[in-house]
Amino acid sequence: MNYEFLLCEIENKIATVMINRPPVNPLNTAVFQELSQIMSELEQSDEVHAIILTGNGEKAFVAGADINEMVNLDTVGIMDMNLTSRKAFSKIENLTKPVIAAINGLALGGGLELALACDLRIASEKAKFAFPEVGLGIIPGGGGTQRLQKIVGQGIAKELLYFGEMFTAERALQLQIVNKVVALEELLPAAKEWAEKLAQKPPVALRMVKLAVNSGSNVDLESGLTIETSCFGNAFATEDRKEGLQAFIEKRKPTFIGR
Repeated sequence: MNYEFLLCEIENKIATVMINRPPVNPLNTAVFQELSQIMSELEQSDEVHAIILTGNGEKAFVAGADINEMVNLDTVGIMDMNLTSRKAFSKIENLTKPVIAAINGLALGGGLELALACDLRIASEKAKFAFPEVGLGIIPGGGGTQRLQKIVGQGIAKELLYFGEMFTAERALQLQIVNKVVALEELLPAAKEWAEKLAQKPPVALRMVKLAVNSGSNVDLESGLTIETSCFGNAFATEDRKEGLQAFIEKRKPTFIGR
């Protein structure tokens, strides 16, 4: 996999994808396209069971969209860029494998939207967050107004979106925007520890959990329960279900084969 703005390393069934546009790793159309492509490739790879997404350097995870590209676009051009970003973020959100955001520094605007599209988020204690778009005369266009409110509720979402003020990793943890905060030097080890645990889980069951949660969040309770039942049935039909239950009865560690 050769990319201009992404670095990727695969080890022990874990892919670590790094956005590589230092010093602050801004997102442009090319990065969005590369993110869509690499996630498709990793989804198809039998060597990958979990993915970590991070930014290059200590300064930024992603400090927003590339203003230098945006300032020269007309309405048609910016809508094309927006659709490209939406495709990338939706690809990550709906990937059949778990994605962990390791937030090493600034996660602003599109960078925070990218993190919100991931399944789990671990932040460095030095990380800072904001949706500054309103101060630029625009609004978040990569899902920020929608994904944020599902996590923090409408009132807090409007506060963060209206004022656009920077907030710390600790507040992000309090608001459940991130799952965990660690020292910078512990960030990737912590993300890899989680990824290693996920890589040992039965892949189909993980996929069905993700599908049930993601799809169920957009419908009423009864519809969500119907989705869950379908996902439950799909997981129960696997060889890994037989192995998991038998291992439990025999009091041994299961050996999952991914089908």
